[in-house]
Amino acid sequence: MGFAYFSIPSFLSVIMFLVLCALLILPELTHAKHARVTRHYKFNIKLQNVTRLCQTKSIVTVNGQFPGPRVIAREGDRLVIKVVNHVQYNVSIHWHGIRQLKSGWADGPAYITQCPIQTGQSYVYNFTVIGQRGTLWWHAHISWLRATLYGPIVILPKRHVPYPFPQPHKEVPITLGEWWKADTESVINQATQTGLAPNNSDAHTINGLPGLLYNCSAKDTFKLKVKPGKTYLLRLINAALNDEIFFSIANHTLIVVEADAVYVKPFRTNIVLITPGQTTNVLLKTKSKAPNATFVIAARPFATGPATFDNTTTTGLLEYKTTSSLTNTKSNKKLPLLRPVLPKFNDTVFAANFNNRVRSLANAKYPANVPKTVDRHFFFTVGLGLSTCSKNQSCQGPNNTRVAAAINNVSFVMPNIALLQSHFFNKSKGVYTTDFPANPPFKFNYTGTPPSNIMVTSGTKLIVLPFNTSVEVVLQDTSIIGAESHPLHLHGFNFFIVGQGVGNFDPKKDPSKFNLVDPAERNTASVPSGGWVAIHFIADNPGVWFMHCHLEVHTSWGLKMAWIVQDGKQHNQKLPPPPFDLPKC
Repeated sequence: MGFAYFSIPSFLSVIMFLVLCALLILPELTHAKHARVTRHYKFNIKLQNVTRLCQTKSIVTVNGQFPGPRVIAREGDRLVIKVVNHVQYNVSIHWHGIRQLKSGWADGPAYITQCPIQTGQSYVYNFTVIGQRGTLWWHAHISWLRATLYGPIVILPKRHVPYPFPQPHKEVPITLGEWWKADTESVINQATQTGLAPNNSDAHTINGLPGLLYNCSAKDTFKLKVKPGKTYLLRLINAALNDEIFFSIANHTLIVVEADAVYVKPFRTNIVLITPGQTTNVLLKTKSKAPNATFVIAARPFATGPATFDNTTTTGLLEYKTTSSLTNTKSNKKLPLLRPVLPKFNDTVFAANFNNRVRSLANAKYPANVPKTVDRHFFFTVGLGLSTCSKNQSCQGPNNTRVAAAINNVSFVMPNIALLQSHFFNKSKGVYTTDFPANPPFKFNYTGTPPSNIMVTSGTKLIVLPFNTSVEVVLQDTSIIGAESHPLHLHGFNFFIVGQGVGNFDPKKDPSKFNLVDPAERNTASVPSGGWVAIHFIADNPGVWFMHCHLEVHTSWGLKMAWIVQDGKQHNQKLPPPPFDLPKC
């Protein structure tokens, strides 16, 4: 048997060559491990027949699915989502809670950042998820189409980055919504013509299913099958058009670990309050042994306003898997059904206490970068009022008036050309003005006896902010027509909830109590009924950004406005030009 013979110099040169190759390849491998991935999705907007509550109707869907498909990405990934419109309505899709840093053209609200996608047309939403991880969601952002056009966005942490809480055995998106027997476009059109409040939904849903308490819906019940002694991450989303919602699972405690895709200090609760637009991640730890019971998952509205609402409860079932699926099938029929106890529909004390418990992690890895000093202070009243209808319209309010909603007494009028285009190309004339009031036009006892004149003005008014301005907005509910909580959503930013309270905001006393250490960081905040909330944010994202109530009825009535954030001086602080396929009005 012969031995291979290497001279020492040649052997060393081979080793050197291999080491050199490794050094060249290693950075590539390291980079590849953390490289952003581009993820492609195609959304075909199409009609689909769906049966609920004994009735089949044609609804607008993405790819025929209701709720719509899950969008999954990792922090740092790029998303390229082609939306093709095959229905008779104009459509636009909003990626709710995505910061859209320098990608404002992809934000999605119709007539704000884009003209809607017309029938037979398409648009590619192209954006990168920067510095975010957690649960968000997507939905239609035109008229009331989001009644059925919605779905979850799951942003996983970067590879090899753990959650700051126990790794769950399984993750389950749970989207809360509404079901309407009527066509929702007809519902809002009729309300617009009469000037009165629109009809209510007929059911609430969990992942599109109404559940046991509604007619013909036993088979349309969401079932969460779990194993004993495991931890599940429930990704809760409130996609309802008009209802804030209480959520609970009988005989189980939930641990809140994230809100609006920001980790929070974990806290235990039996009930979660979640307003339209918000997301909340909770850990569900199952019992160590399979109990002889099935547990009801229940959700129903939290409502504080004077109007009627859909006061029904949607239910799902939490079922424990036993060792044998056969015994499970037999015993299921005999198992007792345990129901959770939910707060009263108008329990504002529970709402205030729950919202006060949501606090940022505010640690070294996940800091709360709340602006401590403020460049611009704004005080916004939010609430209802009346506006005069045109002479050729017969509105059913007193003296031919309609119900309106306003911020600082301005009811926002949607333009018929997108604001972002008008701003970017310096063509604002006749589209919008930049004189939105920083304070209410007249002072009154906001949460006491309403003033005698409750008429609102209307217009397309915006506020201009220089790049990197630190902003404080106090949002004050009013009792005009009736005090009511308002979930306010700000596009393009997360903000910090530095304070909230009941009654009228006191500019002398209340700011001294602001939490500038670990306030909740969110994209949607509920202005308490008959109270106020104060938020801070940094205007570090150039573009035009919508702010509106996420109760769709109030948005339709004009409870909305928009901010222009100007470009910064650096190249990376400027909004790039629009994509070539930006829809035309």
